[in-house]
Amino acid sequence: MPLPTGDGFTETQQRFAMVVQALHGEPNVTVGFGKKGFGSAALQINGKIFAMIASSGRFVVKLPKQRVDALATAGVGQRFDPGHGRLMREWLAVEATSKVDWLPLAREALHYVESKS
Repeated sequence: MPLPTGDGFTETQQRFAMVVQALHGEPNVTVGFGKKGFGSAALQINGKIFAMIASSGRFVVKLPKQRVDALATAGVGQRFDPGHGRLMREWLAVEATSKVDWLPLAREALHYVESKS
């Protein structure tokens, strides 16, 4: 899968594309692009989203609630609010400008969601 580059792609899109490239060869991992709404740019395992770019431009991963709590407390990200004022307890949102490496978080999310299938 070629990485998006150039003026037409934001740094966030390029960072997410690098995560996609690293994980798209994993068994049962698919990439959703082009849909509108929740998970429009998302990585899925067995049809379930584990990492995505939110409409706000933040990188979002699904992790156990305790892990999300710990990462939020450590300042890695915040609990994800999809826009209706209700925080999702198993979703962590990382700012696009964060220097946090997204790939380890995505791998952790992949294994977590896969274990729930």
